Amino acid sequence: MRLLTFDTLRTLGIPGARPIKPTDWFRYQADILDADWLLFPAYWQVNALVYAWKRRIFPSISSYHLGHDKIQMTRAFEAICARHVPLTLILPATDSGISEVMDTLNLPFVAKEVRSSMGRGVHLIESHADFRRYAGNNDVLYVQEHLPIQRDLRVVWVGRQVVSAYWREAQEGHFHNNVSRGGRISFDNIPQAAIELTQHVASSLAIDHAGFDIAVVDGHCYLLEFNLLFGTQALNSRGIRLEPLILDYLAGQTTPPLEPDWTLPSAC
Repeated sequence: MRLLTFDTLRTLGIPGARPIKPTDWFRYQADILDADWLLFPAYWQVNALVYAWKRRIFPSISSYHLGHDKIQMTRAFEAICARHVPLTLILPATDSGISEVMDTLNLPFVAKEVRSSMGRGVHLIESHADFRRYAGNNDVLYVQEHLPIQRDLRVVWVGRQVVSAYWREAQEGHFHNNVSRGGRISFDNIPQAAIELTQHVASSLAIDHAGFDIAVVDGHCYLLEFNLLFGTQALNSRGIRLEPLILDYLAGQTTPPLEPDWTLPSAC
């Protein structure tokens, strides 16, 4: 396979993946058009690569589009498995929107930035003042009920399979469970229901590279979000390498990319 990568660090273990800087993409247009797969492009590249140049990218276009925006992600989750989504309000950051949130959700609740990862932009709202500060810094209110959990699950999905799953538990007195923020890791007693939920959601939405975050409350799984680009510290501790799995998945996708039609209408 002819592979080009726009993210060298994430593809170091993929033999033959030729690196290209995202900003050099026009300079190497001929090579891009000749490639079988383009790996980990920058988000701003994906529409042109897929829709204009008809290239195959990894992760998939739906992984990028849904993973880039928590609002679109949540609406997709609600469309296919609403009972597994925490109560979520998405409203304009107006006085009426603020009032609706306060009338609907009990304190504390969780407020999120629409585009963030690794626990950044996730706030525990414990007072009206907390919420007013959050609302003042955001055009859109994205708020969820606060689930009674001390830990959550990270389920890693690559290609068409769950690669690994582990619990992340926050340090005592801390709100965030993320490993990047000191969360403790455990690979023990992973509920099968979380694996099956991930399989259903990822397959339904054509996601092929993601770390899904799932809360478990009284045996019921709640989808919190997924991250397109996720940390691998926990996987490395178990000797799990993603590059061979990515390569095997790409090799199994036999449908060739479409060729772009460069014929311009006479009016152009």
